[in-house]
Amino acid sequence: MSHHTLLGISGSLRRESFNTKLIHEAARLFDPARFDVADLRFPLFDEDLEAEEGIPPAVQTLADQIAAADAVVISGPEYNKSVSGVLKNALDWVSRTEGNPWADKPVAIMAATAGRAGGERTQFALRLCMVPFRPRILQGPEVLVGQAQGQFDDNGRLTNEINLKSLEDLMAALRQAISH
Repeated sequence: MSHHTLLGISGSLRRESFNTKLIHEAARLFDPARFDVADLRFPLFDEDLEAEEGIPPAVQTLADQIAAADAVVISGPEYNKSVSGVLKNALDWVSRTEGNPWADKPVAIMAATAGRAGGERTQFALRLCMVPFRPRILQGPEVLVGQAQGQFDDNGRLTNEINLKSLEDLMAALRQAISH
């Protein structure tokens, strides 16, 4: 077990989300001392709401989790060829918090989708969305779990050896990125 804190962010709110399963698999392979899972159940970003009530407490919690983590794993579905609304909303809200919790933070991106491409477009779009935050997004290996409904066992473990090997290699690269 390492002494690191890992934060997992799933871009899907569904109870049996493949992306939530994937961040848990990533954490199992990373083997952190602490693993936190972000809760993205926020109101829709609205500057009027922000002006009237300030940053919602759940948004500040996420910003604090990002800042405190040694590394972050983000897994998101591909909705209409891009990132999910819930993930984009979270990024927009966090961008309104004080400071920049993402700055120079090692981040691994992955995706699990029902389609066969495994989220290539959502990963590309997510990378673009994160450019203003200046994290250290790992360039690979890519973890693209296509046809996700058949890729996990009853315990939420990846069963496809190619996906599992890519995820193992990505988590090894993430551990290495922390020390640089």
